[in-house]
Amino acid sequence: MNHTDKLLEIYKLSYSLNDIKNVNKETIDFIKSIGEKINTQKGVFTVLITLITHKIMNPEQDVRKHQTSMSGGFSGRSIDSVHITPTLKKLGLPSMAESGWLTRSLEQPYPYNLDYNGKISNKVVKEAFLNILDFIEKNPTSATNLLRLLLAEAIASKNDAIVAIVPLKDAEKLTIENITKALDEHFRTKYSTHGGSKLPVLAFFAIYKSLIKEIGRYKDCTLAEMGSHTASDRTSKSAGDIEIFKEKNLFEAIEIKLDKAIDVTIVRIAIEKIARYNPDRYYILSYIGIKESDKSQITELINKLKLEHGCQIIINGLLPTIKYYLRLITSLDDFIMNYSNLIEKDTEIKKIHKEKWNELIEKHLK
Repeated sequence: MNHTDKLLEIYKLSYSLNDIKNVNKETIDFIKSIGEKINTQKGVFTVLITLITHKIMNPEQDVRKHQTSMSGGFSGRSIDSVHITPTLKKLGLPSMAESGWLTRSLEQPYPYNLDYNGKISNKVVKEAFLNILDFIEKNPTSATNLLRLLLAEAIASKNDAIVAIVPLKDAEKLTIENITKALDEHFRTKYSTHGGSKLPVLAFFAIYKSLIKEIGRYKDCTLAEMGSHTASDRTSKSAGDIEIFKEKNLFEAIEIKLDKAIDVTIVRIAIEKIARYNPDRYYILSYIGIKESDKSQITELINKLKLEHGCQIIINGLLPTIKYYLRLITSLDDFIMNYSNLIEKDTEIKKIHKEKWNELIEKHLK
């Protein structure tokens, strides 16, 4: 049995906790502290899941020694990347883009002892993280129940975020104007949590699902699955937020900025990605627009790239581009259905974003 199988086995036992008796109240409270911050401390959660799973399979291993460079250590990151993070994603539970060990505060080359100096941002979470691992080393037979308790917190978080998106009653009432109004309000609402910056990415993904079926330019093209919107450029292996492939080659990439103007730095980063991935077109779209003081430099960079590489960088506003694309697609109903489904199922979109979309459907689209 590998780590994937073991995690799935314990996951099935995590919906009921009535038989758990060998975990003290202090440790249960520490696990609840992790659960309360699970969506903002995904790295800590993922690393804990990895280490506890490994402890169950290897009771003699001190799992605080999470790197092979440590005496008696092992590679926690490898186990996470191959087994844990992919399984968490499959289960729809909080997870990092690739591995919890890509979080700088957790990748330090020191054991996770109680005096660990890694700068985990939340002090309560750091205390809980280190004390849970300390408890496991002192009580290795409790590892299975600890994993069940931790997974139960993740399941509760997942269930709390479930919001059914209301279906449209009359698709005939849909217009480009009222759809744009609804999207505009969905994007610009000030939410009390993170995740809102992914909303326009989902909107364009929904649009492209129609475009690749209907527009001749996209014949024989495929739409790549979206990666995590929280992945940094340091860890992301994609050319943009949305990628379209033709015959296994990158055809177009779209980079979307909600709350940041397009400046010369953003364009230079795009040019680096173009050199690496070689798309035919590269779109940079921003809700705010172009930084006025950078316009001339941006124009020079775009023109130079076109001459030297051949790729065309297209810069535009989010809403004007959405309006233009909505004119090209046959069914506005399909777009709304696709967007609603993406919002409902995406694990990075929070409950508040989903409830807001239901409110906007009632307000603008019915």
